[in-house]
Amino acid sequence: MGRQDVSTLIASFRDNYRDLLRFLTRRTGDAERAADLAQDTYVKLAALGPVGGEIRNPRAYVYRVAGNLAIDTLRRDRRIANDFTHLEAADAVADPTPSQETHAIARQRLGRLEAALDELQPRPRLALLLNRVEGRTFAEIARRLGVSESMVAKYLAQALQHCRDRLDRGDNE
Repeated sequence: MGRQDVSTLIASFRDNYRDLLRFLTRRTGDAERAADLAQDTYVKLAALGPVGGEIRNPRAYVYRVAGNLAIDTLRRDRRIANDFTHLEAADAVADPTPSQETHAIARQRLGRLEAALDELQPRPRLALLLNRVEGRTFAEIARRLGVSESMVAKYLAQALQHCRDRLDRGDNE
């Protein structure tokens, strides 16, 4: 293809510009993108160098170049959109690791709980630890402490109330 063929393609581009814009708008769904693609088509046609063979239908050739550019652009946009979708999905996944602040607050709260447990009388403290830490039933705790199950319930209520009050008082300080 010589310089004469390039000028024939450019002339065909100019003659069919409005139809080409409509074609590209239908392909992309966006008039601005279609105008950009038409400009890219012109640039591509103007930059053509010698190619073997003759172009029998310049209009069809121009439309083929424009159509291929539209396909490439839509594919690229789809790839980019998928990349951003994956990034957004990664951002949406919450990091299960607590923040430093949350970790520090939890440590302070645990320290207050340990202090509250240390302040308890031995039997209510043991009853609470056996029930909550070891998962023992009221009957098992009662046998171990040598008291009734209702007394175990009272010990637990006393211990829980003391710990709750101590933690609440520490949270409000």
